[in-house]
Amino acid sequence: MTRVLPRIGLAVAIVAIVGVLGALVVGVGSILAQGGVASDNPFASRSLYADPGSKAATAADSLLEAGDEADAEVVDRIAGVPTAIWVTPEKYPAGEVGSYVSDIADAAEKLGQSPVFTVYGVPNRDCGNFSGGGLSAEEYPVWVQEIADALTGGTAVVILEPDALALADECDNVDERLAEVGSAVDILAEAGLVVYIDAGHSNWGPAADMADLLDRAGVERARGFSTNVSNYNTTDLERAYAAEISGLTNGAHYVIDTGRNGNGSNGEWCNPPGRALGAAPAASRAGSAEDATLWVKPPGESDGPCNGGPTAGEWWNENALELAANAGW
Repeated sequence: MTRVLPRIGLAVAIVAIVGVLGALVVGVGSILAQGGVASDNPFASRSLYADPGSKAATAADSLLEAGDEADAEVVDRIAGVPTAIWVTPEKYPAGEVGSYVSDIADAAEKLGQSPVFTVYGVPNRDCGNFSGGGLSAEEYPVWVQEIADALTGGTAVVILEPDALALADECDNVDERLAEVGSAVDILAEAGLVVYIDAGHSNWGPAADMADLLDRAGVERARGFSTNVSNYNTTDLERAYAAEISGLTNGAHYVIDTGRNGNGSNGEWCNPPGRALGAAPAASRAGSAEDATLWVKPPGESDGPCNGGPTAGEWWNENALELAANAGW
């Protein structure tokens, strides 16, 4: 069956938003459309990889097979935007995770593109909330090492452990959490990977507190940090927060998750209604510590069983279509 859009091999270049939110510049194998990017920016010269096996891509196929061509086209368009590929030990345990990430990296390399992975397996992940789980303290570095070994020498970008530092105090394991994240930074950086340690978001806590946690976790050994992952705050709010953290961490670089922040936040974090897709992934212009805006949390995947949503990480067509419609798609 012919797809609504030819997604296999499709790259949505890292581009600037033109006009309304959600207006994307789409091209096959195209390179960065935004000028004035610093030469040392890891997003300066390569487009990002859109995984043809993503949940969005699978959902688009299912909609098309069911004869719902209009919704299939919208979801297929979402699937065509490069989005971080989440790697968890529950789905990809030690012994399997290396081949999984290697296959994706190889597919991206054939297209001259870079994959973005979200590594999400720290012990006591999410403090037992909707995304609870993770590995033991002994298992975690072994799992991370397998990922690093599989990606050594490539151009992969890693978003490291969303919420791990921001939740450390609530999880009552600050010292252990910092040691675990710090060891992962060392392992991944040693493999030559571009690593951003997650730094929560602007509504979570003071920038100074997060800067201290990042320093203690070894942000100087990473490229920098990420903000707004899986959240909805506006890009302007996140830029102010991230810029303050950067100033307190010797100029650490940062990326911002804009996948679902088109309408900003209403104060809820779990499947809030009325949200919209945000700006497309874009490398940032020279002159600041910001490297890029990215889609890290895949739009259309649930935050958890709240506001009518399924289990965290499961695909939710209604949510994907609402996000797209509210962005003017």
